[in-house]
Amino acid sequence: MKKIKNRAYFSMLIALGLVLGLCIFTVRLFADGKDWVMLRANQSVFNEGVLDTGTITDRNGVVLAHAGDGVFSYAEDETVRKACFHAVGDYAGNVGTGAISAFNFKLAGYDFINGVASVTGNGGKVKLSIDSSLNAVAYKALAGRKGAVLVSNYETGEILCMVSTPSYDPSNPPDTSTPAYEGVYMNRALGATFTPGSIFKLITLTAAIENIPDLYTRTFTCAGGVQVGADFVHCTGTHGQQTIEQALANSCNSAFSEISQELGADTIYNYAEKFGFLKSLNVSGVDTAAGSVEKGEAGTSNLSWMGIGQYNDLISPIAMLRFVSAIANDGLAKEPVLLKSAHSSSERLMESDTAQKIQEMMSYNVAYAYGQGSFPNLDICAKTGTAEVGDGTSHAWFVGFLNDKDHPLAFTVIIENGGGGLVNAGPVANAVLQAAVAEK
Repeated sequence: MKKIKNRAYFSMLIALGLVLGLCIFTVRLFADGKDWVMLRANQSVFNEGVLDTGTITDRNGVVLAHAGDGVFSYAEDETVRKACFHAVGDYAGNVGTGAISAFNFKLAGYDFINGVASVTGNGGKVKLSIDSSLNAVAYKALAGRKGAVLVSNYETGEILCMVSTPSYDPSNPPDTSTPAYEGVYMNRALGATFTPGSIFKLITLTAAIENIPDLYTRTFTCAGGVQVGADFVHCTGTHGQQTIEQALANSCNSAFSEISQELGADTIYNYAEKFGFLKSLNVSGVDTAAGSVEKGEAGTSNLSWMGIGQYNDLISPIAMLRFVSAIANDGLAKEPVLLKSAHSSSERLMESDTAQKIQEMMSYNVAYAYGQGSFPNLDICAKTGTAEVGDGTSHAWFVGFLNDKDHPLAFTVIIENGGGGLVNAGPVANAVLQAAVAEK
């Protein structure tokens, strides 16, 4: 009898061990199954180490990449291939943030229940949120200059346009060792950071609205610059007496030096951190470059330049897109997504009253300083940036949104070493936005 009991206990322990092992395996399969399937030794998915299944389309169904039976193809139109190179990636794996790499398990048709089995045997389909025709417009507008263009729907978070240059035709790869293709595999929209220049003043302005009670009743004096400690902070003009609205429209360094000194480095830094500029964002599974802000010491010009967007400030275009989207959406940031109809989570970055005040000032920028005639038929709210980079050149920035419920579009444009933001980045934004509005 004792032997029977012992055997029963032993059998129960074996059964429990099997159940425990099965549970552990199931958990591991759920967590890591797609990584196991995507091992390059899996010949049902890869052909000599190259993903050999699946189709990528834009939001309208235009095929951007397709693989199967050892044949790898891209979009029919050459300009579309170049314009979508960084969004799609290539089958050689040079663009790690492209859809071919980032969504390879979706292209393989993987799911937890069926593995990579599919009815057709042709893998899965990935539909991106981008509009390839808008990408083509942006690519042409950049006209061979290095930079990035982003446009999103600020109510849904869907990225409608994402272009990075330099680029090339993945169907006919060039010799990328020449200077013209420097950094060609980096998606500048997601994976790079740049000196922001005066677009950073939007961050400083937000902090000022929420921390300086008399901001709207005081005036700011600009005599071409201001003495701060042992240094002189130069302004781009002599603006005289100004309100805060005029100071933003003039992008007055004197006014924002005064504001930065009053706020202090900690406050400006904390707002940049709160708004997500100092962390890596996750865009549909793709990690972006994190920005950085170095605190300037109180009473020094470094603090002034910190709040103006120079000193050692660095931000990514996608983080700025998220920020201006939140301003447009009454303070609520819809997280950027690259997949059509993907769920976008939300985060409140600022109170709606603060956002509405900035909306009004960014609209005033266009009417007072930029010229509405440069953006015909667009109710545009914007901020320019001409970011000095220390080699005698400047990055050209233009960021903002449309105050248009039928076209809830936010945008960020940067042209590396491109000169003045309004003159150079402004027309690129206008070209893409005009095309986007005309499409709908």
